[in-house]
Amino acid sequence: MLSEKDPQVHLPRAGAYTLDQDEEFFEIVEDGQRRRIRCHDYREIYAVPGLYERIFTDVLSCCSPQVVVDLLDETLIRQEQNPNELRAVDLGAGNGMVAEELDRIGADSIVGVDLLDEAKEAAERDRPGLYDAYHALNLTELDPAIRHDLESREFNCLTCVAALGFGDMPPDAFRAAYDLVAPGGWIAFNIRDQFIASGDATGFGGLLDRMFDDGELVEHTRHRYPHRVSVSGEPLHYVAIIAQKTAR
Repeated sequence: MLSEKDPQVHLPRAGAYTLDQDEEFFEIVEDGQRRRIRCHDYREIYAVPGLYERIFTDVLSCCSPQVVVDLLDETLIRQEQNPNELRAVDLGAGNGMVAEELDRIGADSIVGVDLLDEAKEAAERDRPGLYDAYHALNLTELDPAIRHDLESREFNCLTCVAALGFGDMPPDAFRAAYDLVAPGGWIAFNIRDQFIASGDATGFGGLLDRMFDDGELVEHTRHRYPHRVSVSGEPLHYVAIIAQKTAR
């Protein structure tokens, strides 16, 4: 976590800006210099140890890693399945906060995947030994050797938390991760509520509708909740979904 010697963090003055979620920013003061960072500029955030948790957990009250993994755990228990048997691929893994929750419920193995080298470096720095492997890559452009390694792990769970929409994770990448999961495996993710509404422009609403309508996915749990607050203090609502991949 950040210490007294680490950068000071400042949010925009209330009412000074009207910002969409992907436009939000905060400022830090380092060595007397004030620097502005977008909340979605993860490269810069991960470069400062503890900054991600300070901003999103402490200041903006993000609870999604715990919420999604708790819902997964509860669903597995209802279905009389053991969380200790989970072999999870964590998509949009970031610095390992979701993996920490998966480890808490007893997951057998966890492999992280993120587009950013900075995310991998942050996970290895902040939570060493938590992942069995961590890949910084684009799942839609896999090297054959890495594809073989991922497929050989026989994943029975996919987690993807706070990574869908806003251009951070395209539908094709989510689909590629989904394809790595064996039939019968669990798909646990969250997404901004507006992205699964009618007329969604990100492509996720249509993708999920097709997967559910075609019977590829069977939904077990759906929960709308405040993912975090905005920099102006307003709740940002997401939907967490726990579903099971069928043999189709």
